[in-house]
Amino acid sequence: MTDPVTPAMAARPAGTYRTKDAMHTRRFLLAGATSLLVSTPAWAAGRRRHPAAMPAATEPAIPSSPANSLIGPIDTIARWACIVDYTTGAVILEKAADERMPPSSLTKMMTAYVVFGMLRAGRLTLEQSLPVSEKAWRMQGSKMFVPLNGSVAVSDLIQGMVIQSGNDACIVLAEGVAGSEDQFVSMMNAQAAQLGMTNSHFLNATGWPMDGHYMSARDVATIAMHLIHDFPEYYHFFSERSFTFNRISQENRNALVVRGVADGLKTGHTDAGGFGLCASAERGGNRIVMAINGLPSSNARANEGERLFEWSFVNFENATLIRNGAVVDNAPVWLGQAPTVPLVATRDVTLTLPHGWQNRVHVSVDYRSPVPAPVAAGQQLGEMVIANTGLAEIRIPLVAGAAVPRLGLMGRASAVLGRKLGHG
Repeated sequence: MTDPVTPAMAARPAGTYRTKDAMHTRRFLLAGATSLLVSTPAWAAGRRRHPAAMPAATEPAIPSSPANSLIGPIDTIARWACIVDYTTGAVILEKAADERMPPSSLTKMMTAYVVFGMLRAGRLTLEQSLPVSEKAWRMQGSKMFVPLNGSVAVSDLIQGMVIQSGNDACIVLAEGVAGSEDQFVSMMNAQAAQLGMTNSHFLNATGWPMDGHYMSARDVATIAMHLIHDFPEYYHFFSERSFTFNRISQENRNALVVRGVADGLKTGHTDAGGFGLCASAERGGNRIVMAINGLPSSNARANEGERLFEWSFVNFENATLIRNGAVVDNAPVWLGQAPTVPLVATRDVTLTLPHGWQNRVHVSVDYRSPVPAPVAAGQQLGEMVIANTGLAEIRIPLVAGAAVPRLGLMGRASAVLGRKLGHG
């Protein structure tokens, strides 16, 4: 993190601080980026910030330990945790986020991702029926109760997998897609590698406990982000509160979906890994993705997940500092037909920040001055530097917003004469 803004720096008007080293210019625009903000979420205005750690009133006190966050250590009873802003990808909170852990039924999110890919590719349809093998029928743990030697529609199997957490549904889907669960697991591992999930390795499609089958909390959050982004047409399956199959109705295992706190994704439990939850929620257009695991009970899992969602939404906001194509500064041009050239941002810059931190953000531009003519439109001339955000320094290329041709011979002579006479 960069040094905080000093009172003297903060007192300087925007655009008045400049240092020169030979032909190089770093121009300080402002110590607080509030004046650059495009918008602030309306839902965040005036909301009270909640304390970081309060045990639920209905739950006995459970030992907690601190996680790292953008505003300092935050206690949580989760053994593993990773909370990410969906829009910016900023990690709001993490605790042992890259440690390998037993993922239990959180594995089924990767199974769903592979199945959704088959649907997108046209290799499966939702109406298609898949046969139920004896292996699938005999599968233990949570079940949707598929019929032995029967067949089940893919849409029902997906609901049985993500709502009822049916291990039997996973086996039917895996065998239907790849011919065997082992072949399907190879597809899962290949897909995980493509998505950059470096601390995940799958040995089955269900999350059934096996030595060498693991994920990290960060990887759980990663697959959730990809499910939401890559397959929005199928995300609704995770939001359904119950599903009835074979005259057996089961409620969604994700209590936060049932409570209306989240709109997906998945829960899990094993003796080795404890109770886990991956959930996503949206408020006022801002979406948060949470992965927690290693909790002592299903009730603790739901209460801690709801508390951490509330903490995330109350304490953080997304601030758009600059829009793609916005003019950030005007650089002087040497021997150009125009005296200056606009410096234009090349992309939107949206940051996830704790409330009130916009006033601490440093924004400056870095470029060589004066810019020698001719200047081509779109030519990179410098960078905008955003610092003191609690994240790594961000550098955004700045390009010429217009072409500036070089002066002709008479123009150059006039410019040189003007300089000699002290007029330029």
